[in-house]
Amino acid sequence: MEVNVKVLNPKATLPAYQTEHAAAMDIHACLDEPVTMQPLDRAIIPTGLAFEIPEGYEMQIRARSGLSIKHGITMVNGVGTIDADYRGELGVLLINLGKEAFVIEPDMRIAQLLITRYNRISWQLAEDLPETQRGLGSFGSTGFDKKA
Repeated sequence: MEVNVKVLNPKATLPAYQTEHAAAMDIHACLDEPVTMQPLDRAIIPTGLAFEIPEGYEMQIRARSGLSIKHGITMVNGVGTIDADYRGELGVLLINLGKEAFVIEPDMRIAQLLITRYNRISWQLAEDLPETQRGLGSFGSTGFDKKA
């Protein structure tokens, strides 16, 4: 898939796959100076890039697992969605859930992106829904198997 990208800042680094079979590309911070995030601080970290995502696709922005488990740096909104009609700069919404301050350095790999197809939904009103084995069972209704 080819995706148009506009470099908004000459210091920007294009996202890139880090391994041969990686599904997502790492995103780099485009900063003039380091940003220190104290515990529970939130920040929008610029990337210096804007994208033309094809119609029928979305760009998902996800946390990097190493930053999350080692330092508590993750996404404020869990997973970010960039819609096909957005043309502004990609900003990564980070939060420090760790116990110590963390420094985001210029050009640091801070998140990852994945472009995926989606289907638009058309709601169909129904009087009844088909029965299933689970039925109305909610949270924890399938039990807690220690083997899982």
